[in-house]
Amino acid sequence: MKKLFTLIALSWLSSASVHAQENHVVLISIDGLRPEFYLDPQWGMVNVRQGMQKGAYAEGVRGSFPTVTYPSHTTIVSGVLPAKHGIYYNTPVEPLGVSGKWFWYYKDIKVPTLWTAAKDAGLTTAGVSWPVTVGAPINYNLPEYVILPQGKGEKKDEIKAMSQESNPKELFQEVQDYAVGKFSAEYGATVDFYTSDQNKSRMAAYIIKRYKPAFLAIHIALLDHFEHEQGRDGDKVRSAIVGADVAIKTIMDAAEVAGISKNTTFIVTGDHGFVNIHTQFKPNVMLAKLGLYDDANKNAWKAYFQQSGGSAFLHLRDPKDKASVEKIKQALNQLPDGIKRMFHVLDKTALTNAQGDPNALIALAAYQGFSFGASATGDMTAPANGGTHGYLPTDFKEIQTGFVAFGKGIKPGAVLPLIGQEDIAPLIAKLLNLNLKTDGVLYPGILTPAKK
Repeated sequence: MKKLFTLIALSWLSSASVHAQENHVVLISIDGLRPEFYLDPQWGMVNVRQGMQKGAYAEGVRGSFPTVTYPSHTTIVSGVLPAKHGIYYNTPVEPLGVSGKWFWYYKDIKVPTLWTAAKDAGLTTAGVSWPVTVGAPINYNLPEYVILPQGKGEKKDEIKAMSQESNPKELFQEVQDYAVGKFSAEYGATVDFYTSDQNKSRMAAYIIKRYKPAFLAIHIALLDHFEHEQGRDGDKVRSAIVGADVAIKTIMDAAEVAGISKNTTFIVTGDHGFVNIHTQFKPNVMLAKLGLYDDANKNAWKAYFQQSGGSAFLHLRDPKDKASVEKIKQALNQLPDGIKRMFHVLDKTALTNAQGDPNALIALAAYQGFSFGASATGDMTAPANGGTHGYLPTDFKEIQTGFVAFGKGIKPGAVLPLIGQEDIAPLIAKLLNLNLKTDGVLYPGILTPAKK
């Protein structure tokens, strides 16, 4: 009798898993996506706009603090903000010298994610260049990762890195054989070339056609690269956003070929908006003048600002060093008016409310047109150009990102004025019937009513 109940239970679990696998979610993140790219037809996002007209969209998405790539992408898949998920910046705090390392490893995330929830539900998952996924519990994974130069004259190696950390190990060779062709170190994967987004979309398309995962997430980054170079508008920016739209169509077509299009929900989002900049403030130069940081003797550091483009976060060697904190606050108050008007200061309470790095003592949040630099030498201000992000997400609309959802389960015509980045994970969890505790909100108005 006990064996009979066991067999019945296993049969039920298997049936539930198969039923859940009938639903598919494709999550596409365009690095640097701004709402106007799909709200205004002049930008040329034809395919995303067609999806928007058949589905739901937001007029803006309030991001994470700082509004940079790795914290934001972790918020998207966890449904909580950086203070909880633990990816506070793109890169570690390194007052002794910047190594070039980023938060590549999934083990650094402190909370469950959609990946773990899908695994617990017995669903197949896939990732293509999604940040913070090296070693993640993903069935088919080509993570974003870089092998740093080991010697003089060497270059970083993204091809070898993706090959080395792919799961299963043969997957990277598989996508070269059947989807994109052989990569070279100079061309095909780096964000310097338009082929990067196209190749990533072809990788995702191959995985969809071959393995039909219940959940696939892909990160395409060329747009961000050119917005940094040209700012909010430029010929390269316009070409990159059209290229991203083409990449999305490649993925949509793959679902059609795989025979799962009618059971697939497509979600297009981003990590942050962009702001044009003209002037940079270097707060570590101020610390050097105060005797709290010495670029020539970094081991003696007492205080250090971790810069993230439009924000900077104060870290102390001794978190209990109140004297240094007071000295820094006083120095900030005594800066020339022209510099003080470049940013505002978040004290510990405001920083906690923004759910940024809990280890930082204070944060500086730049106004539009201004950014922060990491250098501790030279003048405190310097000219800047192009664009950046990293700002406090509630300071101005230009730093908002976007959200479009269409396909199975999405109610046509639903428009949300503003959602939070942490609200995306609850939607995906609902669509795939996953058990994931988040701080986000599920908006029932964007879901098709359940059949009675």
